[in-house]
Amino acid sequence: MTVINRRTLITALAAAPALGTLGAVVGSTPASAAGDLFPSNTALYASSTVVEGVDYGRRYRRHLVDDQSLQSRGPFVRTTVIAPHGGGIEVGTSELCLAIAGYHPADLTPTPAAGPTHDFWMFEGLRSSNNGELHVTSTHCDDGVARAMCAGSLNVVSLHGCTAAQAGLEAGAQAVLVGGLNATFRQYLMEEFAAAGIRAVTASGEEEIAGISTENICNRSLLGMGAQLEMTTDLRTAMFAPGKNTRAERATNTLPLFWSYATAVRTAVKRLEAGQTVL
Repeated sequence: MTVINRRTLITALAAAPALGTLGAVVGSTPASAAGDLFPSNTALYASSTVVEGVDYGRRYRRHLVDDQSLQSRGPFVRTTVIAPHGGGIEVGTSELCLAIAGYHPADLTPTPAAGPTHDFWMFEGLRSSNNGELHVTSTHCDDGVARAMCAGSLNVVSLHGCTAAQAGLEAGAQAVLVGGLNATFRQYLMEEFAAAGIRAVTASGEEEIAGISTENICNRSLLGMGAQLEMTTDLRTAMFAPGKNTRAERATNTLPLFWSYATAVRTAVKRLEAGQTVL
């Protein structure tokens, strides 16, 4: 069980960036990651070559804080689910972000039978093609809302897509790589994926796959650690009906594997939260 001092959390939350309008935290601009056109979200938002609502979109939901009920939350959020490369960038991660947060991806209605809802944030590519140009690596994600939401959460789980080759697996592999700095969270995720019959591998190697940098958005939580899930293309493709894996059709054409995956992550989150005692 993890025992957390409430005063320490409140102090950390007070020092976090304010959550306001969609935007970026002002700071130094990092060098572009290999293959990235934009070195940060700040640079992407400032570019005259991309337009919000046309090329990309941002969606988030932060629930009201209930200071009277620490069973669910206090002056902080237990868990935030994020998809930094949603929409057409890393296909399927937007829909999974919503489902893991407790919302049906088709209409954003809560799914109360599955348990509580969680906060979520996502950046989505809206183009019909070339969405990869909108990719900003997770260590350079400086969207103001994303940073503030993660900084106000005990736990963060970040959803990503990769190819089997990038994951170091055989062609056609349907698998998820489990990374991030929260070892307990990783353990629970591995166990729940195994119980669901989903192939899970401990992520290792470069930061982009392993999510082990403290600068990675998944580790910018109140506890300074989180989880990163890298799903192969074939795993994500198998979650949606054949021929319906488009931005317009995915949300209404999910297959049982999609919900098994979402349930596995939600169960791991529930176990993690149950072991976090706030004093």
